[in-house]
Amino acid sequence: MTQIVHVAPAPVSPAAHEQRVRMRDGAHLATDVYLPGAPADPDRTPGDAILIRLPYDKSGEYTFIPLIAEYFTARGYRVVAQDVRGKFRSEGDALLFVNEVDDGYDTIEWIIRQEWSNGRVAMWGDSYYGYTQWAAAASQHPALKAIAPRVTGTMLGEPVRAIRGERVRPVEWAITYLYPLTYFHSQDAYFWELDTARRPFSAQAEEIVGRLGSRSVSYDQWYPRPVHLPRFPFASPFDARPVPVLHTIGWWDNCAPLSWADVAEIERRPAWALNHFLRIESMDHEAYYLDDPEESRAESRSDEQIRQELSRMLQPAADFFDVFVRGNGRPADIPRVAWNLAGTTGMRTGESWPPPGATTRILYASAGGGLSPEGPGRATDLEWVHDPADLVPSSVPNAFAYLQHRPDESGIGERDDVLAFTTDVFVRDVDLTGPVRVAASVSSDGPVMDVFARLLDVAPDGTALRIARGQVQVHDATEPASVDIDLGQAGYRLRAGHRLRLHVHSSDFPEFIPQSGTGEEPWGAIETVPNRQRITLGGDDPLRVIITVSPDPRAEEAPA
Repeated sequence: MTQIVHVAPAPVSPAAHEQRVRMRDGAHLATDVYLPGAPADPDRTPGDAILIRLPYDKSGEYTFIPLIAEYFTARGYRVVAQDVRGKFRSEGDALLFVNEVDDGYDTIEWIIRQEWSNGRVAMWGDSYYGYTQWAAAASQHPALKAIAPRVTGTMLGEPVRAIRGERVRPVEWAITYLYPLTYFHSQDAYFWELDTARRPFSAQAEEIVGRLGSRSVSYDQWYPRPVHLPRFPFASPFDARPVPVLHTIGWWDNCAPLSWADVAEIERRPAWALNHFLRIESMDHEAYYLDDPEESRAESRSDEQIRQELSRMLQPAADFFDVFVRGNGRPADIPRVAWNLAGTTGMRTGESWPPPGATTRILYASAGGGLSPEGPGRATDLEWVHDPADLVPSSVPNAFAYLQHRPDESGIGERDDVLAFTTDVFVRDVDLTGPVRVAASVSSDGPVMDVFARLLDVAPDGTALRIARGQVQVHDATEPASVDIDLGQAGYRLRAGHRLRLHVHSSDFPEFIPQSGTGEEPWGAIETVPNRQRITLGGDDPLRVIITVSPDPRAEEAPA
């Protein structure tokens, strides 16, 4: 029987004073207040507040909020940490996303009425507690002066929308259905692992619901027929009045596509673009960094280890708030874009992304497994078999902590169901700085085909690090379809002596829900059959990688 791990609220930090903050409908949300000074003798003079609204237990070990509060209060900020509605100590239903606009507004209104508040509020946080910042900005409370969302997106967690007649769409993450059955089943959290060998996956979900004795409102909202409840009072959160935003994205964050979608939307809106400051770091969703020493890659880190990491995580936001909340300094003091070129040290700065001078290059795949700028040649098809009983495994056990493991992905390319294409050895360093795409014509003997594309840096010793990825799903796949796969953005230095490799395959399990081969909805599918997949090399629509490359790095100035 599947083990269920029950996580209840941790004790309130002795440095905090817990309050019960009333929302407009009468629900009370548990809220910790951290003030500068000693807990026994706090400084209650009015000052600027940083609000953190999260569903992961404001007192729990996972998000170490007391240590974050310690960092900000040492710099004179008042910190307010709140369990969102329905979670841990807060009242109400545990319903993903839809209450965060009004609850954010009401919490800010409560803050500015406290004796320790000067009426100015900022917000900080990752993932869901990055999303609650976008929601609060959409509420248009005038006291919200700046936000600093990290590794998040305004459409975080939304199930794939099936549009009638649309042949190509995204592939669904398994976390879409697992998240509302773990963190958002009810007030506490309940963790369990999917049995990857047992279908249907939906039956396992129902078994868990039965054992817990109650249903998850959020799961039932999304499965079996998704109900896309409105999240914002407008069609888009960017229809609201803009606030200054320090927007942090990780090169290895599995949620980065959501962040980049928001960046694209902001760039289309001049008022928001004027208030937008982008920061891109070599990290994943859980704030593991590419250059972390081995001892920092532990799943559980001590308070002292976390304290050593906090400056890298929090100081950019503290500097941002000093300017836009406290008025210390000028907006011009904050770089429009600050980014790390992975594989180098330090942060670079500029006025835009991609950096000036970046150009597009095309690499074509060949039947011999090569990847080169030479022309596409004559059209030919390559085939592989997608077998639901033998799926291509995901790279890491936790997709949110890719850099904790920093896996060598070279072995995946040795599978018969993975196509691999590799460049010659680079004779000089090459900097990837911008969009990465893979385009091709594909088809299958089955009704639905998933196509995964992974771009890897292959070192001289043969080990391979993934640097970009993307995936699409093709319906009516027996007819050829042209696909343009967005692999996101890259900021990465390929060293001389290394090679670039492309992997193409049809599953990535358990991170993504795999196709059964029958065309049946995959979360509830029972029967499975193998499918023969095809991709075209050469001709008018060849398999190709489109990368964005900066000028020769030997001609660059030293990084900032």
